[in-house]
Amino acid sequence: MNIALIGYRGTGKSTIGKIIAECAGMALKNLDAMIAERAGMSIPGIVGRFGWEKFRDRESEVLASAAAGDNQVLDCGGGIILREQNRVKLKAAGPVVWLTASVPAIVARIQGDTQRPSLTGKSFTEEVEEVMIVREPLYRACATYVIDTEAMGPEESAREIIRLVQYCPE
Repeated sequence: MNIALIGYRGTGKSTIGKIIAECAGMALKNLDAMIAERAGMSIPGIVGRFGWEKFRDRESEVLASAAAGDNQVLDCGGGIILREQNRVKLKAAGPVVWLTASVPAIVARIQGDTQRPSLTGKSFTEEVEEVMIVREPLYRACATYVIDTEAMGPEESAREIIRLVQYCPE
């Protein structure tokens, strides 16, 4: 069984993923890091050179490879749910946990992030609000569980996820 973590950037996927992997004795697969490593360049470099569509192609390829494994925490990029094929693969790989936080919390957490290019060219707050309107139904449709990372700290969130997936029928 794998545990997939989805959600907008800044919701705690990487931090919580590390904690879950350590506590549960699972391998951690950071899909964005895998994409950058395979491409030999940063995500902003990939997007700047090839565009978002080619980045999403690479993301789908890396997910297909990672989802075929077992006993892993899949730390997914925020837009992985944009393609139906990715949502299907995530759901088939094991429980999918959607990490959430409010727009102000997300903005505060990601303001200094230089590893992800802007999706809309707007301010962080405008971008998060706009993008979340599109993505929220997709996150919701894909999620087995929802964890509000603003209401709980990373360790508590990780413990709750581990508790929940023990009862997952997969």
